[in-house]
Amino acid sequence: MKRKYNINNAEELQAAISGLKAEYTMQEERLTADAKVYVKQYSFKSLSKKYLTPSTFLKADDQLNISSKVMSFLLPVLMNNTLFRGSGFITKTLVGLATSKVGKSLDAEHLTGMFSTVKSWFGGAKKKITAKRQVNYIDYGIPPDSETF
Repeated sequence: MKRKYNINNAEELQAAISGLKAEYTMQEERLTADAKVYVKQYSFKSLSKKYLTPSTFLKADDQLNISSKVMSFLLPVLMNNTLFRGSGFITKTLVGLATSKVGKSLDAEHLTGMFSTVKSWFGGAKKKITAKRQVNYIDYGIPPDSETF
């Protein structure tokens, strides 16, 4: 876009220059702000909030069975390297076949259910202990070395 200026003296030239500088500065600030918004829109944090939610995992898992495929590979390796470490070749092969079949039957819902069950085992213990301590200790306001105790 070509602009035409009607400049007759040095003062008008200086005014036009300062007006253009102000205009370019405003455009630069707008472009910088728009670029920051654009980059922020596609940052890892915003993309993870948008796409890495439990509901999207469950939808993707229903279509692709990602968790069952991963578990069918991961479970035999885990079992053979932990529980059946000193076993022979035939035992490890049988364990690998059995656990890969079990791993294929696991999906995201089963895994989240198992995780929440294990989490409740560890999370519920603290609540029970504090509840027992509060029930066992009752303070009547009488010191233990008092004659009325």
